[in-house]
Amino acid sequence: MSVIESRLAELGVTLPDAPAPAANYVPYVQSGNLVFVSGQISMRDGAFITGKLGDDMATEEGAAAAKTCAIALLAQLKAACGGDIDRLVRVVKLTGFVNSTPDYTEQPKVINGASDFLVEALGDKGRHSRSAVSAAALPLGVAVEIEAIFEIA
Repeated sequence: MSVIESRLAELGVTLPDAPAPAANYVPYVQSGNLVFVSGQISMRDGAFITGKLGDDMATEEGAAAAKTCAIALLAQLKAACGGDIDRLVRVVKLTGFVNSTPDYTEQPKVINGASDFLVEALGDKGRHSRSAVSAAALPLGVAVEIEAIFEIA
């Protein structure tokens, strides 16, 4: 088991198989030593985590949904690295989209669910730049979608 996967196991997390793309795009693209991972949507146990922040979902629930996106991002990274996730040098950037009402302003707190998890799991390698933005709607009504850029060896 890799060093990163051992740390994830300590946190009670097992990486799932990388989700297949749902349309005409690829789940990730490698350019040089950067891996660009397509947006991963909030899912738990094969079911979509849906809801609108500021309406029928609390900030804490949104943060938990964002964590599931981060786990899916790591699963895609593992696939991009041919199964050797320890090639990760660092998380470079996250862009998080939060399905929220026009007056909701806690998007950063929602995306903290992903950011905090990545730092907890990866230490300094998990520290990244980030954007957290509101969306009037997201695919399939999911609460959160996050894309990422990773640097690999």
